[in-house]
Amino acid sequence: MPHPAPHSAPLPDPYTNPRGFLAMLFWAAVHRAQPGLVLAEHLPSPPSHPDHQDARTLVLGAGKASAAMAQALEAAWPATAPLRGLVLTRYGHTPPERSGRIEILEAAHPVPDAAGMQGAQRMLAMAQGLGVHDLVIFLISGGASSLLSLPAQWPGGGLLLADKQRITQALLESGATIAEINCVRKHLSAIKGGRLALACAPARVVTLAISDVPGDDPATIGSGPTIPDSSSCAQALQVLQRYRIDVPKDVLQRLQDGTLETPKPGAAHWKNNTVRLIATPQQSLEAAARAARAAGLDAHILSDAMEGESREVGRVHAALARAIALRGQPFSRPCVLLSGGETTVTLRPQQPGRPRGKGGRAGEFCLGLAQSLQGQPGVYALAADTDGIDGVQDNAGAWVTPDTLSRAAEKGVDLDDCLERNDAYGYFAAMDDLFITGPTYTNVNDFRAILVL
Repeated sequence: MPHPAPHSAPLPDPYTNPRGFLAMLFWAAVHRAQPGLVLAEHLPSPPSHPDHQDARTLVLGAGKASAAMAQALEAAWPATAPLRGLVLTRYGHTPPERSGRIEILEAAHPVPDAAGMQGAQRMLAMAQGLGVHDLVIFLISGGASSLLSLPAQWPGGGLLLADKQRITQALLESGATIAEINCVRKHLSAIKGGRLALACAPARVVTLAISDVPGDDPATIGSGPTIPDSSSCAQALQVLQRYRIDVPKDVLQRLQDGTLETPKPGAAHWKNNTVRLIATPQQSLEAAARAARAAGLDAHILSDAMEGESREVGRVHAALARAIALRGQPFSRPCVLLSGGETTVTLRPQQPGRPRGKGGRAGEFCLGLAQSLQGQPGVYALAADTDGIDGVQDNAGAWVTPDTLSRAAEKGVDLDDCLERNDAYGYFAAMDDLFITGPTYTNVNDFRAILVL
């Protein structure tokens, strides 16, 4: 566990220690989504059949929480019941306690690498030859789309890993939503979009998922390797065209003729498969709200599914916080505003002589928030990714306080310049306002808390 459980120490006073108070809310949200606390109650029973005593249980998985999920499963699984498996997690996201019967591999995120491809190949090989009495438990969380990367293949050819890396990077920089990105990923994959479940047939497949996507659609979480896909090659083409993403001509042809179509709902082999959501963004926001109320403050959950350009979402939050602070509308102060979801960052064109900055969704949200708050007294905020990593940097997110702009001016850091270069990391690092947690071993996506005193 990366941080003590909520309320194991005295609650920070929001008036004298607003940062500590907001950090406590973050950890309450993360605690609610810890696999060690939530997974066991969702586990199926080991396979049992009087005529098939040798029935097997295979554990597969991918995502930034998959290693912690595997460890939680092993701890709850009967010691005498057969169990083997393999999961893929992000580099550095394996908890210190090591699993025994389930192998844990690490790979790259958010752009895939050869380690992830080799792990995906091994998973498909392990799924071969399973019988109707066997059980597959698939553990999935955010990050699986890039970690479980196996480029699509077809007779006489296939997509190269280098091309998939380039397409992924372009999509991530384009401002496309996670549903749009994953629609493309499914159709350019040999394992996602339900294809792993097909490889496991006729075994029973139970998918245990930690949701990191707006709406909690299991088909979108990690691009749904064990979930039938209702999107189409035509829709994937539309996304590529909308964001002007170049793909190799032979890939374009396979999308156009439907060669890369994904398994669809309604087929008989899906009847024996089930999905269980073991943690969601809404549940984590509710945990944070309870922690705020325990400290005597009203808490308002705006939404667990916010999308849009990060800086613009920050500006909308700022407008609401200022209305509360100045007019007591639509909520009375003191209060806490909570929200989640998955915003996007569209990288601005790089200008000659001006290096592109570093940062992620949470930091860019904070830039837009600080710009629009204009130093509003009594308003403090924390935005962070619940996996502990904002983008590809070492911080989870950043703080915004009433003196953010004035302290930045003293340091000679220009907010408008940082916004133009997408340099949230540089802006908040200059003031020691990065929120650094390290990996949390779970992932329910964006967490935002605004304290209005």
